[in-house]
Amino acid sequence: MKRLVGLGTLLVLVACSQQASNEETAQAEAAARSWLGLVDAADYARSWDTAAAYFRNSISQPQWVSRVSAVRGPLGDLKSRQESSTQFTHSLSGAPDGEYVVIQFRTSFEHKAAATETVTPMKDADGQWRVSGYYIR
Repeated sequence: MKRLVGLGTLLVLVACSQQASNEETAQAEAAARSWLGLVDAADYARSWDTAAAYFRNSISQPQWVSRVSAVRGPLGDLKSRQESSTQFTHSLSGAPDGEYVVIQFRTSFEHKAAATETVTPMKDADGQWRVSGYYIR
C-alpha cells in the first residue's frame, strides 16, 4: 500500500476537538478543495507553492513533486470525491499547536475505485487557511 504524507508523519488527532465557526470551517474546506484541484491537475509544484509555511518547511518542492507524482500518477484521473468527515482541532501529533481542520474524503480514481484522502488545512500566520498535510490510502 502506498502512502503519501505531506508532513512526513501521519497527522493524528489528539485531545478533544473544539468547534470552529461555520465560516472558518467553510474557509478551511474551500482551501482544501482548491489545493486538491491543483493536485488533481498534476500541478504539484504549485500545490507546494500554495501550501502552508509549515508544509513547505517540512519538505522541499522537488521532494514533494517526486512523492506526490509517484503516488497520484498511477491512480489516474479523479472520478469522484465526497467529504466524509471534518474535525477541528488545536493539536495534532508531530505538529505545532494551532488551528487545524482535518477533512476526510471518500475518493474514486480511474485506477482505484475506493480511496480515503485526508487533507489538513491550518490557519497560517497571516490568517489564511492553507493545506499543511495530505495523506491518501
